[in-house]
Amino acid sequence: MTPVFIDTNVLVYRYDRDAGGKHETARRVVLDLARARTAAISVQVMQEFVATTRRNSILVDADLRTALTIMSHWLVHRPGPDDVVAALDLSARHTLSFWDAMIVRSAVESGATTLLTEDLNPGQIIDGVTVVNPFAA
Repeated sequence: MTPVFIDTNVLVYRYDRDAGGKHETARRVVLDLARARTAAISVQVMQEFVATTRRNSILVDADLRTALTIMSHWLVHRPGPDDVVAALDLSARHTLSFWDAMIVRSAVESGATTLLTEDLNPGQIIDGVTVVNPFAA
């Protein structure tokens, strides 16, 4: 099955019980992808997840460690120097922030054709990856 790349914001909402409907949607989507063994992320996503959940007091470190351990069993892209250069070019070609371009690059390198995020334009196709906002009505 084709992997689906999950951006940081979706994972944060999955654990943020104060996020209302976004929490429920993210919880369901992430659980479904994990069960189907099609969830894909990158080391960058894991790092941003740690920074965001700690900064916003969403998870205590013990729960954060558990979440990261679970995620580590998914398809995890580990970007290298070539990915950084490719993301720079991708950023320029598609007018993306460098960090968003790194996410797209990791999605591409993971073999994903779908990127779940609320940070980019839904329906946009970047290097063969379709952006989907799982929270859009």
